Amino acid sequence: MKNEIKSILKAIGEDPNREGLLDTPSRVEKSMQFLTRGYKQDIDKVINNAIFTVECNDMVIIKDIEFYSLCEHHILPFFGKCHIGYIPNGKVFGVSKLARIVDVFARRLQLQERLTQEIAKVILSKITPEGVGVVMEGQHMCMTMRGIQKQNSQMVTSAMLGSFRDEDATRLEFLNLIKT
Repeated sequence: MKNEIKSILKAIGEDPNREGLLDTPSRVEKSMQFLTRGYKQDIDKVINNAIFTVECNDMVIIKDIEFYSLCEHHILPFFGKCHIGYIPNGKVFGVSKLARIVDVFARRLQLQERLTQEIAKVILSKITPEGVGVVMEGQHMCMTMRGIQKQNSQMVTSAMLGSFRDEDATRLEFLNLIKT
């Protein structure tokens, strides 16, 4: 990867041998490995058996989970907040595991639409809740620092599965609770 970064620096008109750029290929390689580490993470190891039996069938919500990702079209950052809700069906996650699940999928080249769906589907598959809702609010650098350059634009995506899709009252409760 370092040689490719040197080639990119040359292609944009830079001298990869100048003092300020000597270690840039190594730094970019380390940065890319960190920013895309989700490809190497196993979701079951991340969850690490932190699934617990409960007699709760009321909505569980974690909101404002920060996420950082890279868009697959420009390899530029997008970031924002993720809100997750689910209605347990006998099982719940350890609270930090939801944030870790978000990170696993965010730390890949992504589309926000797919990222939202991946998070919802893994929650559904691991604890089979009555329903799950995921809403993501993201700012995309490919829209704010290049292209159309709209600084205050925000993309909102949602995935509603099970009772969150089938029952209006459940969906509305979730959407109202994440607003506060």
